[in-house]
Amino acid sequence: MTEPLLSESINAKYAAPHQQDYHSSVSTPDGNNSDSAPLLESHPGRTSSGASFGSSVFNLMNAIMGSGILGLAYAMACTGILGFCFLLLIVASLASYSIHLLLKMCDQTGITSYEDLGLRAFGKLGKATVAATILIQNIGAMSSYLFIIKSELPVAISGFLADHQSRSQWYLDGQILLVITAVCIVLPLALLTKIGFLGYTSGLSFLFMLYFTVVIVVKKWAIPCPLPQNGSMSNDQFSNLSECEPRLLTISFQSAFAIPTMAFSFLCHTSVLPIYCELRRPSKSRMQNVVNTGITLSFIIYLLSALFGYLTFFDKVDSELLQSYKKYLPQDLVIMTVRISILLAVLLTVPLIHFPARKAVMMLLFHSRPFSWITHILVTVALVTTVVLLAAYVPNIRNVFGVIGATTSTCLLFVYPGLFYIKINSENFTSLQKLSALTLLVFGICVGVLSLSLIVSNWVVHQ
Repeated sequence: MTEPLLSESINAKYAAPHQQDYHSSVSTPDGNNSDSAPLLESHPGRTSSGASFGSSVFNLMNAIMGSGILGLAYAMACTGILGFCFLLLIVASLASYSIHLLLKMCDQTGITSYEDLGLRAFGKLGKATVAATILIQNIGAMSSYLFIIKSELPVAISGFLADHQSRSQWYLDGQILLVITAVCIVLPLALLTKIGFLGYTSGLSFLFMLYFTVVIVVKKWAIPCPLPQNGSMSNDQFSNLSECEPRLLTISFQSAFAIPTMAFSFLCHTSVLPIYCELRRPSKSRMQNVVNTGITLSFIIYLLSALFGYLTFFDKVDSELLQSYKKYLPQDLVIMTVRISILLAVLLTVPLIHFPARKAVMMLLFHSRPFSWITHILVTVALVTTVVLLAAYVPNIRNVFGVIGATTSTCLLFVYPGLFYIKINSENFTSLQKLSALTLLVFGICVGVLSLSLIVSNWVVHQ
């Protein structure tokens, strides 16, 4: 497949090296591009193979799937089975379409960075806005993931301890465990200059998510319905039998939280273009196949885990699914291993999210400087330290990062792709593509405003 503008821009950069700006000339000492280099820069004589199709799919799925999978069963309880399936399909389709717009703009302009699309559309202000949005979004996401590590890892470890063992040991302190995991796992992976290496950890994370889904399906038949009233499986007092009837469609005030939860669960746009950079034989159609494959597999895993999680607990499902199993199967060995697996999956997602966050900092603060390992290390350490401090000392980050998700996630998933396409593409405004992009833009604005309004309303009601 030929890529006229993209391949011409790449070849032109190497044909006239004296005219290269910072973004086309900077490289690491081993020849790899720095955080500020164009994402698809590829020397005609390059011999490195790049990331394979499978590794790229794993990277994308690792960027998609995180803590959001724990809240989808609750979203199904709020919308009903049919309502959830319809909304999940809509959000997944729109996520794939918005990525299609990004890739199409990259193919048409030769621009291969989210931030530079903002530059092309609205100048330096557009680029800075996109970079700041990516930075805030990823700091919020990394902090929320590490917050789960801090709160859930001690519970998982204590489940393997005998009842007589002390619960005050250092290895049951969430903050100590948070620092250890950040220093020993997150930081070394975050220091990588190319995320193709994370294909190995992404594959492992995908296996954890798959294992989580399989166990959720199997454990559907391990918990009786009606559920025990006090959570004890040995107690003879059960809830009303009518609570075991699944709802096909539910519309309530809580249903409005479903789309924002799903949108957050499918957000991977900040990692798409870096993954495109690392893809072997990069092309728009090949990368779109990666996206479609990753989103489809994620959709299946999300649907299965949500469906069987909901059919296990029905309206009593917790907003975090693992908490429901903690209540009814507190000493179940398989559930304990699932908890460890989901924690590791979330933990391995953090370094992948860190890559575009560091790239945004480089573009905002060091865009005119050559690559430096010192700068690279300092920025990485500063970002990791920031998210660790947020996860360690913020007592309840759900509402704080709910606001971030309702604003930055919506912008990156729906608003920016539609807005940039309308501004950059030269098609007639009444063309089908531009009207579709406008629809995506309006949908994103409505979802963002609705989500933020609901979060603020929730604050007011509870205060």
